[in-house]
Amino acid sequence: QVQLVESGGGLVQAGGSLRLSCAASGSIFRLNTMAWYRQAPGKQRELVAAVPKIGIISYADSVKGRFTISRDNAKNTVYLQMNSLKPEDTAVYYCAYITSGGTTWGQGTQVTVSS
Repeated sequence: QVQLVESGGGLVQAGGSLRLSCAASGSIFRLNTMAWYRQAPGKQRELVAAVPKIGIISYADSVKGRFTISRDNAKNTVYLQMNSLKPEDTAVYYCAYITSGGTTWGQGTQVTVSS
């Protein structure tokens, strides 16, 4: 069973940057899709970015050009570099490990962007 632990959230002013990390246990990390989702108060959870084992990295339109997802298979870690943050980026950010059998979620990390 895969376990995910996120870190790197916090409070930042608009225009600032944060980098989120998600450390995964298990030896099959490199073979599956990793993604970041977020959920703001009163809103549905939405996909922010995803990096598959093979293929093109995808981003939500709202974060294109500002956020970058990357993965280090040797460290079993996926990152989300967030630049030019906006107040509307405020949310709980969740790491996800996606397989054909389902999705494993991390516990979430709060990102708050002040105006």
